[in-house]
Order: sequence, then C-alpha cells, then structure tokens
Amino acid sequence: MNMKINGIVAATFAAYHEDGTLNTEIIATLVEKLIGDGVSGVYICGTNGEGPNMSVEERMAVAEAYVKAANKRILVLVHVGHTSIAECKKLAAHAASIGADAFSSVAAFYFKPVSVQNLVDCMAEIASAAPQLPFYYYHMPTLTGVGMDMVDFLKIGGQQIPNLAGIKYTASTLYEYQACLNVEDGRYEALYGFDEMLLPALSVGAVGAIGSTYTFAAPVYLDIIKNYRAGNHEEAKRLQLLMVNIIRCIIKHPSIAAQRAIMHMLGFDMGNPRLPLAPLSAQSYAQLKADLESEGFFELLNQYANQTANA
Repeated sequence: MNMKINGIVAATFAAYHEDGTLNTEIIATLVEKLIGDGVSGVYICGTNGEGPNMSVEERMAVAEAYVKAANKRILVLVHVGHTSIAECKKLAAHAASIGADAFSSVAAFYFKPVSVQNLVDCMAEIASAAPQLPFYYYHMPTLTGVGMDMVDFLKIGGQQIPNLAGIKYTASTLYEYQACLNVEDGRYEALYGFDEMLLPALSVGAVGAIGSTYTFAAPVYLDIIKNYRAGNHEEAKRLQLLMVNIIRCIIKHPSIAAQRAIMHMLGFDMGNPRLPLAPLSAQSYAQLKADLESEGFFELLNQYANQTANA
C-alpha cells in the first residue's frame, strides 16, 4: 500500500458519560485539539481506546464519530482486534465503508496464535475484509501474550496479505524493530509504540510513531523529532528526558487510569474507564497532579501552547 505515516499518531482514549454509556460528543472537540497540536492521525479503539471493553456496535459508533470529525484532515486508523475473527472482519469492513484511512488488529488474546504462520493466517483473514485499506498488525506482546518474530511475520505476511502496510510495534526490542524497518529494503512501515523510547527509535530509523501520551503532549514529541532531524541531539535528549520523567509519574499508577486523569486535568472529561479497569482514587489523582506539577509538566504544555498562539 502507498500510504506512509510520518510524524506521530495519537492513540486516543475511550470517552464515557457518568452512567458509563459511550460519549461520542466529546470526540469532535478532541479531534480539533489534536489537529491544532500537529498530529498526523488518530489510532482509535486500541488499548487506550478500550476497544476490548466495548461492544462491536459501540466501536462502530466511535469510528464513525472520528471519521466525521477528522474529515480527512488527519488520518483515522481503526483498531479492529477482537477474540473473534468474524467480529474483526465486521469491524474492518465497517471501517472501510465509512471512509477510515487504515485499520489494524492485535492477535487474538484468548485462543492465541501458536506460530508465525498461524498469526499470518489470522491476520490475512482479517485484512481480507477491507482489501482497499492499508493494514497494520498491532504487535503488543506484553498485553496479548503473543510474542512472535516480527521480521518473520513481515516476510511471510507480505506473501499472503496484499494490503499489509506494516506493524504498530509496541515493544522495547529495538534491535528487532530496526530489523523490521529494513525488511525488503524498507518496504514496510514500523510505527513505534513506546512513547518513552521515541528518541531511541528515531536513532534506528523510525519515521512514524503511535502513542497514548501524544494525545496530551504531542507538541513536545514533535519538538523531539524536529530537533533530532535537525541534528540538535542534545535538545532532543533533554526533551525526551522530560517526557520520560512525566511517564515515570504516570506509571506509579495504573497507566490508562492515570492518563485519563491527565486528560481531565487538561479539561477533557473522558469519564471513568470500564471494568475491569478502574479510575484513580481521589488521593492518587491528587498525588499524580502534584508529581506532574513538580516536573513542570503543565508549565511545559503552556509554553508550547503560547508558542502556537504567537506563531
């Protein structure tokens, strides 16, 4: 496929009303913020988007809201992963029908693929439901428990999946990530998924990245990329360390709940996550906010907002 993603894609969070029902009304406001922040696209209904916690109908509603709000100004990548391949295919076909730009799937995480060939067979079946769209395999072994060799996946998958564009690579194994970038002379994209390791990923050839903290701190990461590409490596390192320290504050708590709390602090009420996920306690919320303030997080975001306003 010809689509190449350059820059960062925000892995957005699910939004719920106080009663736990889906909140699609906030999506348009969030999309405008992200466009203003300079992201290249959104990755929806993934891990942070709580796709596995939603019904298929809810996931379709979320996808429709994002496609409508984005209106082709930024890319919309729809995660369709499910324990049922039939449901994956239904979500993929729907994504194509509403005008999404690409789709993606994790491996089945209950009955798991047992070999690279088995994984390729599964992804080929899913990808066939929307052959006109680029397909990205979502590699996240820490959550799925599926840790196949991704170089082998690309080599074998390229023979069976005509619309295979690449991988959303969410693992810390940079040596394998670098190898993926160079399969068949760079035929496939490998979108890096660990925000705290963006700069190291750039150093081995990353061009695009997908991450949750890009939803609220995209300008900082774009500055990391800008400085790295300009040869200002010390400044890129300084900015990356700032975000590493912010992420260290986040991971003192359950990560998704903490990031949803940050969105609330920034004026975006995404509601509480769905069980088995749980929101932060009032005490944890206050501690997170204090830790972020001590790291200069809110001041940092204000600096970037002022730069944008004065540009």
